[in-house]
Amino acid sequence: MGYLTTHVLDTSRGRPGQGIRVEIFRIQGEYRERLGDVVTNDDGRCDAPLLEGNAFTAGEYELVFHAGEYLDRQQAPGASPRFLNRIPLRFGVADPSEHYHVPLLLSPFGYSTYRGS
Repeated sequence: MGYLTTHVLDTSRGRPGQGIRVEIFRIQGEYRERLGDVVTNDDGRCDAPLLEGNAFTAGEYELVFHAGEYLDRQQAPGASPRFLNRIPLRFGVADPSEHYHVPLLLSPFGYSTYRGS
């Protein structure tokens, strides 16, 4: 059975991204179905998979990371409004029997992602 996870690393501080809200959506054409939201723990991870079992199907998904709120709490450099506030990551799931790990590497002025393990 496959599942979806995420992890946020604050590359500017060399620490996990703690307390970051992440919204989860399924994308169907122009429609975004909100599936829920989670908050990262002290290790920058979520306590349970974002989606698993019958809830995790083939298709397109979006994770929206509320980075601006986190960066404000960290008193990270940057003017208001922040360069990065909400970061949407859209990705496809071809085989829902696999583990899809979608991490976010974050700094106040840039981010990157990849399909992890």
